[in-house]
Amino acid sequence: MSRVLVTQLSISLDGYGTGEPQTLDEPFGHAGQRLHRWLFADEPGGDRVSTGVDAAFGAVGWDGSVGAEIMGRRKFWPYAGEWTDPEWKGWWGPNPPFHTPVFVLTHHPRESIVMEGGTTFHFLDATPEEAVSRAKEAAAGKDVRIGGGPSTVREFVRAGVVDVMHVVVVPIVLGRGESLWEGLGDIDSRFDVEAVASPASGVTHLTFTRKAS
Repeated sequence: MSRVLVTQLSISLDGYGTGEPQTLDEPFGHAGQRLHRWLFADEPGGDRVSTGVDAAFGAVGWDGSVGAEIMGRRKFWPYAGEWTDPEWKGWWGPNPPFHTPVFVLTHHPRESIVMEGGTTFHFLDATPEEAVSRAKEAAAGKDVRIGGGPSTVREFVRAGVVDVMHVVVVPIVLGRGESLWEGLGDIDSRFDVEAVASPASGVTHLTFTRKAS
């Protein structure tokens, strides 16, 4: 049965999943790459960690079990309003890592972009429920991943469509940025929560599994 997942969503101790301001040069704002160092053996952009608890959590959803991705516009492009660069195709180069249909939520739909490796970006103005329905159809029985950013994940959690969410709490304080937890004060009443600490990186992996109704 197809599930709706959030995987490898890194946040600071004070709950921010991105810093500010987001730009083309700094997609995570003043946070830089500090939120994601746990996932890489050296620096972000290098090889992923290959052993231990971080490697196990880092591999979830990247084994072909995800058939479609949903992301917020600011994960694809950092600015609001009309598209000002029609040639922009995301930060990931000609062969993005998704290898599935990717639905980018935006109030300014545009033509789909076909990339190498099976990734096609579709630009969709839709509610969480509508986006999940469209993504599940494209996923053909596989899981659907909500890829972020934090405000998009919040919206889908509030809509009640997320089945499992993996959050990585990184031991840094950002002080400002885009919060994951704003408006989610009741999350523990709707999800069972498990925590696993990583001695290698110092992060804590939190798994939220939606409670049976």
